Amino acid sequence: MSTNSLALSKDWTTSDAMTDGRLWRAYLTEAKYESIRMLRAPAFGVPMLVLPVIFYLFFGVVIAGGVKDPRITTGLFSGFAVLGVMGPAMFGFGAVLAMERDQGLLRLKRALPMPPAANLLARMLMALLFGTLVTSAMVACGRGLGHVPMNAGQSLRFAAITIAGTLPFCGIGLFLGTMVKGQAAPAIANLVYLAMAYLGGLWFPLPKSVQWIALFSPAFHLNQLSLGGAGAANLGSPIVHIAVLAGVTLVFTTLAVRRLARLG
Repeated sequence: MSTNSLALSKDWTTSDAMTDGRLWRAYLTEAKYESIRMLRAPAFGVPMLVLPVIFYLFFGVVIAGGVKDPRITTGLFSGFAVLGVMGPAMFGFGAVLAMERDQGLLRLKRALPMPPAANLLARMLMALLFGTLVTSAMVACGRGLGHVPMNAGQSLRFAAITIAGTLPFCGIGLFLGTMVKGQAAPAIANLVYLAMAYLGGLWFPLPKSVQWIALFSPAFHLNQLSLGGAGAANLGSPIVHIAVLAGVTLVFTTLAVRRLARLG
């Protein structure tokens, strides 16, 4: 190999490395500013971060404070934690994405010199950030005020499972954001959000005659995994729960990406 060939090969390698670095910086920059944008929006940030904790403190600590049954205390704690990570994914993807599509902002972002997937990845990381903040607050309240019987290892395992469980709801929210108009998006996202929570039995078991409905709610499967992470009794096989949540993430994300690529 000649000297010129070696020099040319070295230049290409350096160029590729720089390109990869710029690509990662583009992803991280978009994720950073998407998270800051949502944190600075009181109409989004305050309800997503504060309301799940307030609901848990009211129902799980104040009302059920005298209950000593760990199944009830841990069940309420896990249910409200799952509710907390569902919100940013459903509304940050669903409602906000639908409104940006109507306003033409999504089309503008696609025209900018940035990686095509940067916007979607940024929203996913934003939802994970909000999920981390909510789960951390819930664990602190649960162990400090709710007397949830979890040790440090169980707390970390519970937090990791619950935060990772944000991803299926990101897929559902993304799909909703590509299907509905901006004006209708908040109402429809809220309807789906509450239906999954109630039908998933997050706070109370469904009647035996309709318990099978819970199997169709991703919230049910995440709640059972989170209960297992906290060392509490749970239903079903962890492998089945993981498979369902992974399938929901893959199916809804794929459908939404295809629709965005076709219609914008």
